[in-house]
Amino acid sequence: MATAEQIKALIRSHLSNNSEQFISIALQVAAHEARQGHTGLAHDIRKIVDKAKSKQAVIIKFPNELSGLVLTEEPKIPLKALILNEDLKERIGRIILEFRQKNKLKSYGLINRRKILISGEPGTGKTMTAKVLASVLGQPLHTVQMDRLVTKYMGETSAKLRQIFDRMNDIPGVYLFDEFDSIGGERSLDNDVGEMRRVLTAFLQFIENDVSDNLIIAATNSPRLLDRALFRRFDDVLHYDLPGAEERSHLIANLLGTFCNKCFPLSKAAETASGLSHAEIDRACRDAMKSTVLSNMSYVTLNSLAKYLKERHTAYQFREV
Repeated sequence: MATAEQIKALIRSHLSNNSEQFISIALQVAAHEARQGHTGLAHDIRKIVDKAKSKQAVIIKFPNELSGLVLTEEPKIPLKALILNEDLKERIGRIILEFRQKNKLKSYGLINRRKILISGEPGTGKTMTAKVLASVLGQPLHTVQMDRLVTKYMGETSAKLRQIFDRMNDIPGVYLFDEFDSIGGERSLDNDVGEMRRVLTAFLQFIENDVSDNLIIAATNSPRLLDRALFRRFDDVLHYDLPGAEERSHLIANLLGTFCNKCFPLSKAAETASGLSHAEIDRACRDAMKSTVLSNMSYVTLNSLAKYLKERHTAYQFREV
């Protein structure tokens, strides 16, 4: 049967409504049972988990002509899954509080902050933040597919943008414009084209005139490319950096879960992970867990995790060449 630590971890994740961690631990239990020779039970657990995951991944189609341009989902990710520094946690908490109390603010002639610009390196938690906000606020997440939004035909991109903002009045939720710099580039750049300047001007008008109750999030990896006129259209601007030592320790502990025993040197692992993004650390931890399962071991070792963290470092060096 499952170990005592796994049972306690399952209960904790269930009571905290952390479905992602619950599923991860359930799969660990399945792997444990398989190692004990209980293949039937392991198969049944995996089958239950696969069924639950398929329900979570159901995509709600955006109506009419915008179907395929806006991807809608209903994420279930708790706030504590977001590993950020205290300043960012406080500011995100403020967004949540104001959204929940927006009617109270309106009664005093005030408006909750709901137009948010998030910048930072790839893999630092920008998209995760949008998913967590949607989950915590009980709202669907509508992600605008920027690669499909921008077309070569004059006027078509602006027309699609207008349709999206028109729909916001009828379809509530958190709207995410990811890789926003594809349309939000500085209008004075020499390599800019007239059509994209018109698209950006249209977006500035749409976001300024938007009076819906929706949370609008624009995320970018390159804030320096953004037009300066954009910043005053947003109620808040959040900048994400690579995780610090304490954040890396918390992230590794959360990801490894019951694969991390009490003697695991988190501080040393966090030191090895220095310079990596949240997403890169996530990948390294999952690789280490897979290696542990396939080696019929119960816990991830520091050497194993360090190996995969160094692989992620090598990948970064390759991209910089």
